[in-house]
Amino acid sequence: MRCQDARQWLNAQHDGDLAQSEDATLQEHLRYCVTCRAFQQYLDELDAMLSPSTASLKTSVPTDNIMLAIQQQKRITQQLEELREQQRTRVARMRVPGTALVAMSFFVLGSLPLLLFAIVIIQTNLAVKALSVLNGVIDSLVILAQYLQEGSLLVTRNNWLLSAVAFAVVIMMGMWLRLMRHPQEA
Repeated sequence: MRCQDARQWLNAQHDGDLAQSEDATLQEHLRYCVTCRAFQQYLDELDAMLSPSTASLKTSVPTDNIMLAIQQQKRITQQLEELREQQRTRVARMRVPGTALVAMSFFVLGSLPLLLFAIVIIQTNLAVKALSVLNGVIDSLVILAQYLQEGSLLVTRNNWLLSAVAFAVVIMMGMWLRLMRHPQEA
């Protein structure tokens, strides 16, 4: 047998296409030919490197742990859905009474100045007594308004101070928007 034929038969043996009679002849040739034995070892090493090893296929995490994690994730998702549903029902329950409460408070707050104006016109003595009692408070409010006016003049005259105040307002608005955003998905 020639070495070239033996190499072809080794490839056929590797593929599983070699007959038993040819296998015996090949084994006889391999016993005497060092070159073909080296080629067979090379094919065996190549096959060992290319075929997946069963030891390397073992996972480090057992399947039970994976299934447990999946079930836990499903429970968490279900709990989140239940919380969202509860939140939707709360909002739906509060929609009608909340709207009525807001409408009534706007009406009452809008009526207060009109009520005070009617009292001043109809009961002038009562208005004079109330103003005399609140005389100190009114004086304090006038002084406070003068201080605020001076402070606003200082801010508008100095461009750097105005810029700093505007920057502080922008930062506070950004923080407020960040705090008031919708919660992120988990």
